[in-house]
Amino acid sequence: MKEPKIQTLHPEIGKQNKTISLEKYETIRSAILEILQTDSLTHTELMEALHARIHTYFTGNAQWYGETVKLDLEARKLIKRSTTKPPVYSLYA
Repeated sequence: MKEPKIQTLHPEIGKQNKTISLEKYETIRSAILEILQTDSLTHTELMEALHARIHTYFTGNAQWYGETVKLDLEARKLIKRSTTKPPVYSLYA
């Protein structure tokens, strides 16, 4: 039986994001949302926190999946990126 997949979204109009494993999407999505519950983080900080949280059990490149899911969460308006330099990610209120 084929593994369930999800077509992720991209926050920029006209751009298409990746199709990935639904199981991996849900793992990364949950981790990112939990991480951002307590603090707003730069991209580097977010990816490091994601890796630290899931590296013991996640199969695959956590940062690649993290970037794909982060873009999807931005497009779905679950997280936002600030306009500061460097950008900071946080949950929508």
